[in-house]
Amino acid sequence: MTGSDASPSFRLAYVPGVTPTKWVRTWNERLPDVPLTLVGVPAAEAFEALRGGGADAGLVRLPVDRTDLSAIPLYTETTVVVVPKDHLIAAVDEVTSEDLADDIVLHPLDDTLDWERPPGRPAIERPATTADAVELVAAGVGLLVVPQSLARLHHRRDLTYRPVSDAPQSRVALSWPQDETTDLVEQFIGIVRGRTVNSTRGRPQAEAQPKAKATDKAKAKARSQDKGGAQRKPAAGTSAGRSSRTGSGAARGGKRGRPRRRS
Repeated sequence: MTGSDASPSFRLAYVPGVTPTKWVRTWNERLPDVPLTLVGVPAAEAFEALRGGGADAGLVRLPVDRTDLSAIPLYTETTVVVVPKDHLIAAVDEVTSEDLADDIVLHPLDDTLDWERPPGRPAIERPATTADAVELVAAGVGLLVVPQSLARLHHRRDLTYRPVSDAPQSRVALSWPQDETTDLVEQFIGIVRGRTVNSTRGRPQAEAQPKAKATDKAKAKARSQDKGGAQRKPAAGTSAGRSSRTGSGAARGGKRGRPRRRS
């Protein structure tokens, strides 16, 4: 672990659709003296924000360039299609990409899904952003396939969404510069991984204490055995291992001696 935790705050970047609320709450409970600052960034700019020092870590969408960035996958999102509420798809629970074949499916420039070939018929132009694409869906221009969190982020009363069972899925990860794995970054890693406040990972001094106690116990046990052995030392004139209740070893030995001569 490198770096320093001397910074007065921890800056966490996050991309649209990701909700860091629960982790921020845990951070504030465990490190009340270290403010956590949230930095919202577009998905396409998240990695540059980390490389350029704009944030200490970020909640981003995979894939991540592992050349200079570390990443811990957190969860995988359901992919959905956003449609007008009066569309036929709104009447079913789930669809496939084939079900979208006859519809225009918008493919915004900031799309986060790794399509080999987007479903449906392409629009004449690609919308600049997902937000723009949602407006076009509401206008009846086409449909939009996105991670569920983005459908929720851009929710409208006149739109709904349904899962697409065979579409690519978006995976969210925690990422940070490899050379900047500071103590505060380690603290946040522990939070997103669900470590308890008493976790000893990353605190070698805390781990060393139980070993020292175990050594002390072993020495105390050895001293106790030495004392016990001295107390159990057989008295002079008796055989080792014989108790006073069964008689002495010498008495039993006399019965095995030579027979007495008859006069």
